[in-house]
Amino acid sequence: MTTEIWQLSESELLADAAAVSHQIQLLEARRIALVADIDTRVSREKLGFPGPAGWLTSTTLLSPSKATKIVALARGLKNFPDIAEAIDTGSITVDHAALILTFAETPPKNLPPAGQDMARKAMITAATGPDARTGRIRAAITRLHDTYGGKTPPADDTDRNELFASKTLNGRLVLKGDFDAITGEKLLTALSPLTEPRPAADGTEIPKTGDDRSPARRRADAFGHILDQYLASSNRPTEGGERPHLNLHISLRDLTDLRDNADSADVDDIADDETTRAAAESDTDRVDPVDINTGHPIHPDAEDGTNPPCAADRGAYRDLFGDGTTVGWLPWMGPLSRNTSRQLACDCLLTAIVMDENGNPLNLARTARTVTAKQKKALIARDHTCAFPGCGKPAAWTEAHHIRHWADGGPTDMNNLVLLCGFHHRLIHHSDWEVFIGVDNHPWFVPPATVDPYRQPRPSHARAGPHIA
Repeated sequence: MTTEIWQLSESELLADAAAVSHQIQLLEARRIALVADIDTRVSREKLGFPGPAGWLTSTTLLSPSKATKIVALARGLKNFPDIAEAIDTGSITVDHAALILTFAETPPKNLPPAGQDMARKAMITAATGPDARTGRIRAAITRLHDTYGGKTPPADDTDRNELFASKTLNGRLVLKGDFDAITGEKLLTALSPLTEPRPAADGTEIPKTGDDRSPARRRADAFGHILDQYLASSNRPTEGGERPHLNLHISLRDLTDLRDNADSADVDDIADDETTRAAAESDTDRVDPVDINTGHPIHPDAEDGTNPPCAADRGAYRDLFGDGTTVGWLPWMGPLSRNTSRQLACDCLLTAIVMDENGNPLNLARTARTVTAKQKKALIARDHTCAFPGCGKPAAWTEAHHIRHWADGGPTDMNNLVLLCGFHHRLIHHSDWEVFIGVDNHPWFVPPATVDPYRQPRPSHARAGPHIA
């Protein structure tokens, strides 16, 4: 029987924490070994993804970046048994192993093979034991690259350029970049005239009476201004058949609020004829709430005309988690506050898709062979991303799939379309996976018997998540 933590002495606490940490390292090594075999032995059809990283993300709590790192380690360690042995025995951490593996796979251009082996072994030694420090390993790698990396100085080496963009848990975007001198000069030159303090109303430029933004804030505002200018330009590449621009998804019940806060002509353009159609719908045409666990509609109680308790829970669920129907949903960044949504509707040129209470675009059926730009925006508003369960690749990287093929008489209508990335589009066409539009008007996926012997339908990626009992 495991002793309760509060019953442990100070020495036992320290010993147990160290022992558990070591066990975690061994389990991480075991997971890497398992993923290595999954990568080579399990078919992509059974995984349901082009590789183990997507499967790991969809079946565990791992983030995509963490899953990708595990797969990269699983593949790379096959070529470097000394690193593999160190991680298998728990001598070094996964992070240190990844750092050393990256060096081993892309060594400095002029470092001879014997030097590469010596450097790798020295790094493994430096990463072993309680004295291991990431900074020491990074410093050694930097010195080796500077000494043996070729004639290109670091400031001129464009091969080292990187830009990371990570969405945070609170809905913000964090950027981290590493650029060569020329690219850096371009960026600073573009920012410079836009980062000067704005004068106060009386024309003075004293920060306390005028622009009291910090330099970092001024650079961030300037960067946003550059993006505004780029998106307003006609000379930019297209993506998905149109030039990139902002899309805002709006529910019908919130459209009135936007009318009150935006120019009426702009809102009329946003709503098109869909608002009139939706407002004229009778109660009998409305879609009942749908149980997110079963996909079956929740009907009003026959005697008193009110919804049963589960419908009330469903309403509470929607209020909390949104289901993509609340004011403010950006395809890349996700939820947006009501106030900012209103500001966006007033100040920007944007495309708005009007949604019903179940998050489905209104009045957008078409019968042409190809999906129109407006239909694609409506599909993005409904599916958000690749709809395949657990995938979630950005909508800009997806294609519209005909559930009933066009060649078989399937129309190009909203109830016959679903957004899929290239891999899952091919998977649906060439495997026993099936997709259908459920009673909630959202896509549902049926796995083949090789994946799930019971073939239980799975909700689309955007609909998966916390469920009420």
